[in-house]
Amino acid sequence: MFYHLFTYLDKMYNLAGASLFYFISFRAVLSIIIALIISWLFGGRLINRLNNLQVKDEVRKLGLEGENQKSKTPTMGGLIILAAILIPTILLSNFSNVYIWLMVGVTIWLGLIGFADDYIKVFKKDKGGLRARSKLIGQLGLGLIVGVTLYFNSDVIVRKNISKNPDINICNQVNSFERFDAATQTMHTLVDDKVAHSYMPFLKTHTFDYSWFLKFMDNPSDWAWIIYIPAVMLIVTFISNGCNLTDGLDGLATGVSLIVMVALLLIAYMTGNYIVSDYLHLLHLPGTGELVVFCAAVLGACVGFMWYNANPAQVFMGDTGSLALGGIIASLIVILRLELLIPLLCGIFIIENLSVMIQVGYFKYAKRKHGIEYARNNRVFLMSPLHHHYQKKGMSEVKIVVRFWIVQIMLIALFFLILKIR
Repeated sequence: MFYHLFTYLDKMYNLAGASLFYFISFRAVLSIIIALIISWLFGGRLINRLNNLQVKDEVRKLGLEGENQKSKTPTMGGLIILAAILIPTILLSNFSNVYIWLMVGVTIWLGLIGFADDYIKVFKKDKGGLRARSKLIGQLGLGLIVGVTLYFNSDVIVRKNISKNPDINICNQVNSFERFDAATQTMHTLVDDKVAHSYMPFLKTHTFDYSWFLKFMDNPSDWAWIIYIPAVMLIVTFISNGCNLTDGLDGLATGVSLIVMVALLLIAYMTGNYIVSDYLHLLHLPGTGELVVFCAAVLGACVGFMWYNANPAQVFMGDTGSLALGGIIASLIVILRLELLIPLLCGIFIIENLSVMIQVGYFKYAKRKHGIEYARNNRVFLMSPLHHHYQKKGMSEVKIVVRFWIVQIMLIALFFLILKIR
């Protein structure tokens, strides 16, 4: 809104200072500030309102430290996060950018699914919340929309420098133009390609082509969507559920999301900038620079929410926030073509998700092979998700949370180290 308003005022009336809104860095800083202000102002009032309405999720009796105190904490605080993300994005983003539209849709879609789940738990007094099948259909449906948009939308392209590397494979050329490189004093030919590629650091071309799985077919690049779209659906579903499972201790999911978002904000800037992406051998994705404004809003929302969610938490985000944050992170990873580096970018979410899958899978296997008593007494973890396992071992909640943050920071550091590997 403000972006379009001030660009209009600059063009028509040459308004002093209006040209600042052309700069992504200026709008990103404003986005963080506005998100923080919304979190602080809206957060306190919402928490009081939730307390008055007795919006509390019934805490299961698991024998964990502090669970009685947590039963008095209101949930659905994810509404704070959603407001702090959407308002700055709407105010400051360029809405002619397909990626902004897509990320706003992802935020609203998963926010509504999470809200429905929390509403059923709190107001309908149904501990199960939204049916697992309904939730899964919603997540897969969103993944389908994201995958189809990224594969078929004409504005989603990979820009390749064929002068620097003539051996680059061009699958579906959309546009071609010349660009002068001031550093080398040479003219480069750039080609816009519609292709299902992902960044792969250890390959010579630094790209992985989804059509590789279809090499047995004629013109495999034309059929890459058969692999690409289902992969996107699985990623969105898996990571959003991983964030949802991670949201079990005060500040855990919020802190991990904040750490990941810092990395994604930097990568969004790098992939959208020709010079930086060329230097680091990242895929150059025109238009992704605008996502810096959105990522800044998410970053500000997480920091602002942490004000109330740090131990001891005054409010829980609930599924309203956790599903949205997980889906946002997953969608950004897919947009930035970083799917193959998800174990580093979302390591904690993956570990938490896998711990539940392993626990449930082994329990069913042991029950079938040895009976229910054996299965109950011989679990892989004392409790899942993994953070509850450490609680059962007697580790304090704050120490678990901080150590999980440290692990995620180390994984992100390794991710950036890999970017420099040639």
